Amino acid sequence: MSGSEVVIVGGGVTGLSAGWWLARSGVKVTVLDKFIVGWEASGRNGGGASHYQSPLFDEEQRMWPQMDELLGYPTEHQKERVIIAMTERQWEQYRFVAERHHRLGHPVEVLDVKQVQEAVPLAGDNCFGGVHYKFGGHANPQRSVQAYAWALQDLGGQIIQHSPVTSFETAGGKVTAVKTATATYGCDAVVVAAGPQIPQLMAQFGIDIPLAPARAEMIITEPAPMMPIGGVDGHKLYGRQTMRGNLAYGGGPHEWIDVDATGPKDRPSTPLMRNLASRLAELLPKAAHLNIIRSWAGVIENSPDGRPIIDRLTSPDNVVVASMSGVGFGLSPASGHAIRDLVIDGACSFANIDILKLSRFDNLESDWREKRGWMPIS
Repeated sequence: MSGSEVVIVGGGVTGLSAGWWLARSGVKVTVLDKFIVGWEASGRNGGGASHYQSPLFDEEQRMWPQMDELLGYPTEHQKERVIIAMTERQWEQYRFVAERHHRLGHPVEVLDVKQVQEAVPLAGDNCFGGVHYKFGGHANPQRSVQAYAWALQDLGGQIIQHSPVTSFETAGGKVTAVKTATATYGCDAVVVAAGPQIPQLMAQFGIDIPLAPARAEMIITEPAPMMPIGGVDGHKLYGRQTMRGNLAYGGGPHEWIDVDATGPKDRPSTPLMRNLASRLAELLPKAAHLNIIRSWAGVIENSPDGRPIIDRLTSPDNVVVASMSGVGFGLSPASGHAIRDLVIDGACSFANIDILKLSRFDNLESDWREKRGWMPIS
């Protein structure tokens, strides 16, 4: 048996950020992943970092501009975002949101069509206007996963890939070891940040974690001329322009699926790719001629209310569960900090995250997925 103070199950950005924060505090960390780090949603998303509805928002905003320096590797973080309204109803909603930001003290600017085109030269005159978030931003998911992993290893942390967790050993109301098919890892505490596999893992303790997994698909285009602001959302799309000029975009509708302990059975391309391309051409008409050069899909887990679950359990009392419900990438600098605090101190030091506790689902109806229509297609 090998020993580690904290074993983290799941090598996405949430698990890696938690490991990095713990290692910064001198904790011996081992991260176990079923495949390779960042293989699911962590490396397959739009890279946005503007989650103002989260209690982790202030820490997210504080940390992202520092991450390249703190990690010692590039995340390609870029500041600010523009949200484009493609319908009159969206335009009303976005102006309402902008006014809310003003009241909260977040710098925003409402843009008319001409101002949208100045900020986003690939946009057309088919929009109603936009909102310029002078906060938030975006980063490169692949680079960021790599940066977290390397920085964690630089601090002495261990990352073991191709090692799906099979079970846990317990004694005295605590987890004492985490087992894979080939090894056993002794521990003082455990963080379960395994995305769609969290329910199966936590079921071993008799704990129900209500999550519904879904495919998240992304498309990448040929490079386009660089825009002043690379983070552009709208038309139910999220994404960014890479530092090489490519447009990387994703968006719903989700394809609800079921997964087992090893993940999804397969990852075929779907008609959603054509849907994404069509909407992107409408959102950014001056990029409509660009070819799609690749696409990929990852699996995200969604809680019933769409909010993350970050909680330290009472039994076993040395286990922290972290499921980010589709917003894990952008919140990762803050969620890692919160998880570090829960593991070491038992409470988050910088924000009240009680709203993210698992207990909010104590009275959830058993058929919640059916009632929401979040069911796999036969």
